[in-house]
Amino acid sequence: QVQVVESGGGLVQTGGSLRLSCAASGTISSISAMGWYRQAPGKVREWVARITRGGFTNYVDSVKGRFTISRENAKNTAYLQMNSLKPEDTAVYYCKVQSGDMDYWGKGTLVTVSS
Repeated sequence: QVQVVESGGGLVQTGGSLRLSCAASGTISSISAMGWYRQAPGKVREWVARITRGGFTNYVDSVKGRFTISRENAKNTAYLQMNSLKPEDTAVYYCKVQSGDMDYWGKGTLVTVSS
């Protein structure tokens, strides 16, 4: 059984910052990549950022320069530092953990950016 839990969401004004955390626990072998996705109201879920075990990162264009993904391998934890937030960043943010051939998802954390 693997659990993935996101935290750190909340309400913030335009231009503000939030730091999301994603913690994986349970019977899990080596985690390869960890990623963040988001789903805005009425829209499909989109990929936001990804980090490999070795620390290689990539981002969707809309967040480049504003968001930073990082991870602590020993803690099976990833983070998403979000700066200069915009109303269009409002969404439920989900974490995906890749281990072997398996993907594990959390239940999400809500980020609301007020204008």
